[in-house]
Amino acid sequence: MKYVILGTAGHIDHGKSSLVKALTGIDPDRLKEEKERGITIDLGFADLSYPDGLRIGIVDVPGHERLVRNMLAGAGGIDLVLLVIAADEGIMPQSKEHLAICDLLKIKSGLIAITKADLVEKDWLEMVISEAKDFAKDTFLEGCEIVPVSLKTSYNIDFLKEKIREVALKVKPKPSEGLFRLPIDRVFTLKGFGTVVTGTALSGSISIDDAVEILPAGIKSKVRGLQSHGETIKTAYAGQRVALNLQGIQKEDIQRGDVLAVPDRLKPTTAVDAEIELLRSAPVLKNRDLIHFYIGTSELTGRIILYNRPELEPNSRAYCQIRLNEPVIAMSGDRYIIRRFSPLETIGGGEILDPSPKRRRKGEGLDDLVVFKEASLKEKLSMKILKDAMAGSTISTLGGWIKAELPAIKEAIETLIKNSEVMQFEDRLLHKKTFTTFQKKVNAFIEDFHKKYPLKIGVPKEDLRAIFKGLDHKLFGSLLSTIKEIAIEKEFVRAKSFRASWSGVDTALKEKIIGILEKAAFQPPLKDELSTTLSISQKDLDDILRLMSKEGSLVRINDSLFITASDYSKMMEAVKNFFRENNEMTVAEFRDILNTSRKYALPFLEHLDSNKITLRVGDKRKFLGKPCLPESK
Repeated sequence: MKYVILGTAGHIDHGKSSLVKALTGIDPDRLKEEKERGITIDLGFADLSYPDGLRIGIVDVPGHERLVRNMLAGAGGIDLVLLVIAADEGIMPQSKEHLAICDLLKIKSGLIAITKADLVEKDWLEMVISEAKDFAKDTFLEGCEIVPVSLKTSYNIDFLKEKIREVALKVKPKPSEGLFRLPIDRVFTLKGFGTVVTGTALSGSISIDDAVEILPAGIKSKVRGLQSHGETIKTAYAGQRVALNLQGIQKEDIQRGDVLAVPDRLKPTTAVDAEIELLRSAPVLKNRDLIHFYIGTSELTGRIILYNRPELEPNSRAYCQIRLNEPVIAMSGDRYIIRRFSPLETIGGGEILDPSPKRRRKGEGLDDLVVFKEASLKEKLSMKILKDAMAGSTISTLGGWIKAELPAIKEAIETLIKNSEVMQFEDRLLHKKTFTTFQKKVNAFIEDFHKKYPLKIGVPKEDLRAIFKGLDHKLFGSLLSTIKEIAIEKEFVRAKSFRASWSGVDTALKEKIIGILEKAAFQPPLKDELSTTLSISQKDLDDILRLMSKEGSLVRINDSLFITASDYSKMMEAVKNFFRENNEMTVAEFRDILNTSRKYALPFLEHLDSNKITLRVGDKRKFLGKPCLPESK
């Protein structure tokens, strides 16, 4: 089956709802007040089915100028328009505003119906038809079918049905493999069922028992039931009018303008970068003007920030940022409408280019917006990944950023990776330019560090990560491991070509340390005591002791205890000789063979245990193998 949404448009009392009823047998006016007053106040819905499987959902919108906001709530998901003009009145103000809105939303197909044909003479009807042709020039309706009808006599009603079918069959389907998204236009409660929401599925599909999220509030729920045009269904698809029965949600938690989507894919935003287009009839739009902003079924207020210009003339285009007073759900490629803050009138609209923009520095270029507007999907995704910088992108977040089929997004990303334009680190995507910048910054920082601290074996990883604020720990590790010019040794990072050197350090100090430790033998001063004796800071002493351990003149027992390599060899030989004649060794026996105290015997034994030279069994030690020097640390 093919699903298409048709929206009515036109001035108040030109017969839109009556024409829908004549075409479908369904009265779209559902409110008591609408029945009493004979005008559509809110959105009405009906459907038209054809034997070949074509199913057309009809959104009937109000024509009164004060109710254009309701009309806009129904216009977002429309595929084709039926513009209704009454033969006895001709083109009227709301005819113009509705057509302008549909044109700004880039609806591509439609027809014009001239109602009340029975009320006018033939010559008058021909004049109105000619007027309608002129009215449609330079819009998406130029050259469209114009069908005069009479609801009273049913003149041309079947013919109009057939013409609607012909136009609908040419409509490009909504993205069925896109992310499921449904702007909510109605919320109500049904006894025995609970909360029900309705809307037009803009993309993707949803099934009973699927998890959903109501945005921007972020409320999670589950689909209990689905209907489309009064029929119970198991799965709803893009292009259908859908009613969803939601689990565990109160009616008061939802409102028109909210968006129903798959969980954790779409992010609310209070600012969007966009292209804006003003109507010919619009006033001059000035930088920082307040406006009413409409997208999907949402209506918000915000402020226009024009890029690189103080104002925008009528019938002109520009790039801008729209800063909103409340969060909204938008995707790159969505269309929007703006109206004057006061008095209320439609003045323009355009396309969302980036729903997650950053504030631009003065004089910053707009190259990214040109790409988002004009380039291919692959190029748009590449630019978005580049803009996400060190934070990186994921396939999931990109699927919620741009209006496109998910398989097409995946294919474009695979091409970018294959062409080495984008790099993948587990689930994160980074642009090659971002990685190159990261690589240069890391190498420069390490080179500078080595110059300043020639004794240090390398930069502590966390110190290096601190220069990239907020960078995920796991991603940072993956990025580091990709840089060929560096070596990672536990918690330190150094240039591969670097070796800690004694240049600039008094060699006599090194000899003095060895002399102090050799004299003390197996009762050496602890690091803080050694620092005091040598009158140097513990921080500087750390570097010296680490370097001496690295070159092999000292052996690190623990963070505070070091002995000379020669004393370490003596200890190993003493242990080896003891175990030639004994199977087990106590702490006291070990203390005695080294001629030391329990204070030192215990850390020495713990060191032997950790290096798998001895094994502690209760209060005794067993020998595990041939004694050897541990790896330098």
